[in-house]
Amino acid sequence: MASIKDVAAEAGVSVATVSRALNGHPSVSPAARARVLAAVDTLGYRPNAVARSLRTDQTRTLGLVISDVMNPYFTELARSVEEEARALGYSVIIGNADERPDLQDHHVTTLLDRRIDGLLVSPTDGGSPRMLDAARAGTPMVFVDRWIPGVDVPVVRSDGRAAVRDLVAHLHGLGHRRLAIIAGPAATTTGRERVDAFREALAAYGLPLPDAYIGQGDFQAGSGRRVTEGFLDLPEPPEVVFAADNLMALGALDAVRARGLRVPEDIGLAAFDDIPWFVHTDPPVTAIAQPTRDLGRAAVRALVERIAGRAGESVALPARLVVRRSCGEPPPAGSAEQPGEHPGEHPPSPSPVRRSTP
Repeated sequence: MASIKDVAAEAGVSVATVSRALNGHPSVSPAARARVLAAVDTLGYRPNAVARSLRTDQTRTLGLVISDVMNPYFTELARSVEEEARALGYSVIIGNADERPDLQDHHVTTLLDRRIDGLLVSPTDGGSPRMLDAARAGTPMVFVDRWIPGVDVPVVRSDGRAAVRDLVAHLHGLGHRRLAIIAGPAATTTGRERVDAFREALAAYGLPLPDAYIGQGDFQAGSGRRVTEGFLDLPEPPEVVFAADNLMALGALDAVRARGLRVPEDIGLAAFDDIPWFVHTDPPVTAIAQPTRDLGRAAVRALVERIAGRAGESVALPARLVVRRSCGEPPPAGSAEQPGEHPGEHPPSPSPVRRSTP
């Protein structure tokens, strides 16, 4: 393997000149830089990243700790982060916390030991000691998707409130009145926020959200099955179940089918976090889609700002409702109430709604 000394000898310059040329220093003449680059190409030289990081105090590496790599939402988010980081000259090391605070801390510690330049985290269960210590110690950090109130770290997330209002308006227009939710962990901001948004949207139509229609899940398919089984055992089951994430929605669909019931003929189903699979289920699932790729790109840009010593801004991007067939077919035109016609209802929200009929 060629060394920097071999490149210097091939180009007829000093080792210092090779180093300056490769780092774009303006003191190197165009002719010398051309000879250095030609020598690098001829010898197949690759700079030592470790040595360079010791000189510059930067590794050009970012850490990403996600909550659950099995969740398609986080898989897409990780891909978007990696693409944007690569475009900006960074590599990414990914850790999967699997919704466990202890595992989250393990990844944070490992990444910091590897001298990453900055850290992207989707906090699990309200955070973890090592992650919180790193944030308070000034480690360049950005929260993505979830956040921890009171911690001074920029947050890049989607805002799903308008989309939830659109969902409830859609369900109300289909004639559904008994609506239930499979909630995410109450310790997560997304878990709490989606329940609050659903309750507020129901209240706009004068609809209650009784405790029996709130099932506690954990963003995993098994909890979606368990909660839906409980709903189906109620004396008056809900007409529609809204799962606060995609995996719980798939678990709910399993539970309905295991009872020999049909969606949407016997019970409707909707989900937060649209995924490609929902187009191929029978029936296709109505879902709230987050701008996942845009979130990943925005998170990387905010983190690079933090690494550069600037504040970095929090970003909230709107989610949108994608209407499919899992809650029922829409009534004939002109026969359904429109949002705003019922006393106390919200007017139509500005969030984009896309209708999909695969």
